[in-house]
Order: sequence, then structure tokens, then C-alpha cells
Amino acid sequence: MAGERDALARRRGNGGWVFPDLVVEVWGPLACFTRPELKSERVSYPVMTPSAAVGVLEAIYWKPEFRYVVRAIEVLRPVRWMQVRRNEVKSVVTAKRVQELQSAPGVRYDVEEDRDQRNTMALADVAYRIRAQIVLARHANAPEEKYREQLRRRVDRGACFSQPFLGCREFSASFGPATDAPALAGRTEELGVMLHSIVYTPKGERYRWFRARLVDGVMKVEEPLSADAVAMPSAPWRTGSEG
Repeated sequence: MAGERDALARRRGNGGWVFPDLVVEVWGPLACFTRPELKSERVSYPVMTPSAAVGVLEAIYWKPEFRYVVRAIEVLRPVRWMQVRRNEVKSVVTAKRVQELQSAPGVRYDVEEDRDQRNTMALADVAYRIRAQIVLARHANAPEEKYREQLRRRVDRGACFSQPFLGCREFSASFGPATDAPALAGRTEELGVMLHSIVYTPKGERYRWFRARLVDGVMKVEEPLSADAVAMPSAPWRTGSEG
């Protein structure tokens, strides 16, 4: 059976995938796909990242029996920047700090003393077309076609498990089935090293990267680089330490 599916995939092309890509369009007034190397003030990538696209798809439909693989992201509207200044807190509340506050009712956290204004370089009036595939887990007890059809039905109805968002939870996203809207023809740009995905391990977060390039408004998602290809600055709050 596996040999027959592989042979079918080779005949169809499509990068070796048996089925055509699942296509979902998503749009919203604001988006911020934060660069993880910029910690204090958020600066967005100019294009939606694959990890953000997976988050949108999982908000619409997700089961532990499969995972999404984003193949390409098409930019449907011109890239526009917007600067937003917001009140935020400077510190990150850890689990240990929460336990201390719960055990000592007299100890209080004064948000006014910890407040800080920070800039966010966000994107305005965005729209993307996500092309993705489904990879079944070993314990999956249903064929891939079932999960693909369930996703399609939910997209057509506008149903979702949680509200999709574009990078930040306050930047809500709308979604729907594919349209004939063209990608930004003539928009070709080297985007450099972009976040591919985040792997959560007992030792903290591990970032995976890939070399991103926009060609006529389409960014194809390549395989992630090796683990030592990109050096990240150390950040205690990324690894879960109390510092």
C-alpha cells in the first residue's frame, strides 16, 4: 500500500504529496509576526511566518492524530507598516512568583510600578493564502481524507475551535475558502532567515529557521536549517528560568 501511494505521488508531482494542497485564505486589519531575536519591542516580519500559519489552521481544526505542514504562503495585499505604542509590563510573571502571591495574600503586584510603553512595528490591512498538507501521526485511526474534508467543511462554514489571530491575540483574523485573488505579482524580495517553527522541549524553546524568499508574492516554505546554522542571543525568559 505504501509503495502504491509513493508511486502515485511521483506521478502527480506536487512535491511528492499524494493530495493537492489544502488552501485557506486569512485576512485582518492588523498583524504582527514578531521576530524572536528582538525581545523588548516587537518588530514584525514583512510576511506571515509558517508557525503563525499553522496556528491559524489549528485554531480552525486540529486533532492529535495529525499535524499541518505549510508549503507556501501567498501575499494578497501590499505590505503596509504601522507603528503602535502600547502600555505593557516589563517583567514576566513566573510560576514560582504566582505561587508566592497565592501563599502570601499580603504581597501584591503593583502593575503601575512595572508599566512600560513599548513600540510595535506591525502590518496593516493584510491578507494571505495558506497552502498546507496534513501528516498523520502513527496512532491515527482514520484516513487522511477524513481530516482534510473536516477542515474544508469548517472553513466553508466559518467554524473554529478558537478565534484565529495574526501573530498577536489582539489581532483577530477572518478566514474563508480560496478565491481567485492573485498574489502580488512583481513583489520579489529576499526575506533572509525566517522563523520556521518552535519546538517545545523540557529545556525550553528551540527555534527552527529557514531561508525565506518572496517571488511574485509567493513564499515557498523550504526545509528548516540545521540546529547550529543560526545563533540566537540567550534570554532567560525564553528558557523558563526565574532570572
